[in-house]
Amino acid sequence: MSRVICVLIGYLFGNFLTAEVVSKHISRKSAFDRGTGNPGMANMVHEYGVKNGALVLIGDLLKTFIPCLLCRLFLFPEMGATAAAYAGLGVILGHNFPCWHHFHGGKGVTCTCAAIVSISFGYGLLACIVGLIGVLISHYLPVGAVLIPLAFLIPVFRFYGKEVGILTLIMALLMLQRHFSGLKNIRTGKEPRKDLLKGLRKKKTGDR
Repeated sequence: MSRVICVLIGYLFGNFLTAEVVSKHISRKSAFDRGTGNPGMANMVHEYGVKNGALVLIGDLLKTFIPCLLCRLFLFPEMGATAAAYAGLGVILGHNFPCWHHFHGGKGVTCTCAAIVSISFGYGLLACIVGLIGVLISHYLPVGAVLIPLAFLIPVFRFYGKEVGILTLIMALLMLQRHFSGLKNIRTGKEPRKDLLKGLRKKKTGDR
């Protein structure tokens, strides 16, 4: 029952789509009707700028960290990292499949990053860095997104056990499911390339 409660708490938090709040506040239009239609940070940066994208990032991080740490530290401390893993999975499910929007939501990249960091700060952060390196090398966001939970699988199975490992594997499969079309588009040349370093250099030049 404690595991079910963790998932339900996470799912409720996950249903709060920060991008939807930011988009409606700025333009009175749904995030689903702007740009790519994805209620995530990248789309909000493209549509409303870096500052508003940062608000979405902060909101999505908080809505993941709060239930994960709540379950791990206060509600079910005896479960340890397992409680954070169940809550994190719940957040991802809520973000990707919100019940109030006909179970159509975002891609869950930020939520997945926050979830694995809640399980293991060191290995989770390292996995996020691996994903970032993947984007810098390939210039494709889906590559980095899929690499993040995959890079976390080996240490989590070794140091946190089979149950948490299986939950992380589910997170990886959810990430693959949400980015499968993007990975296919890479093969056909339809996926847009993102040179993050070039973008940062342009921004610095523009600020001078």
